[in-house]
Amino acid sequence: MAHIPVLGRSSQPELLVLHSVRIQGMADDDAVAVRFGLDRADTHELLLDDEAYGWVRRAAFGATAGWSLTDRGRAEDDRRLAEELAETGERAAVERAHKVFGPLNARLLRACTDWQLLPEQDDRLTPNHHTDPEWDARVLDELGTLRDELRPLVASLSSVLARFEGYDTRFTAALDRARAGQGEWVAGTGLSSCHTVWMELHEDLLSTLGIPRTEQRAG
Repeated sequence: MAHIPVLGRSSQPELLVLHSVRIQGMADDDAVAVRFGLDRADTHELLLDDEAYGWVRRAAFGATAGWSLTDRGRAEDDRRLAEELAETGERAAVERAHKVFGPLNARLLRACTDWQLLPEQDDRLTPNHHTDPEWDARVLDELGTLRDELRPLVASLSSVLARFEGYDTRFTAALDRARAGQGEWVAGTGLSSCHTVWMELHEDLLSTLGIPRTEQRAG
């Protein structure tokens, strides 16, 4: 019998649209909708509402364009997330998950660095041109171990807040593509690579608990 995950509180679409922009940094209508499986037309209308309130703005970076959060939008997202978490009565469970996440995060960052760099005796910042299969295999093995440790973490989080569901499956899908020879799926930008999925989860955890990134770095 297949394991059926136990999901927690479902978030309102109004929260999910604003929060989708936040965790992605910048995203167009389709990306905002797809992130949490929302209707595209409804998402577009909610984004226009958010723009009218001054919570999101249209942004462009190079050839990439989409929506980004304003300071007012971040404050509104913070308010909604805090209210939602308080209503679950399960803040302690999310805090425990964040504590588990910390050491895993350090390992993920190291693995992505090792994928991008292959230190030599006279230069520790030598780019990894992927000519050492043993080095790359070791990195992929570490990502596989992290995937296995991510699954129970995501299960515990999604049992409190359903919007945490899927981070582990998205990470697995990216890792499968990397193992099939598409190395950009380890730490590439502009796609749901292992690194991208992981950073979205990190932002989701921090914002859910109201922990500023500056405070996180200091800790």
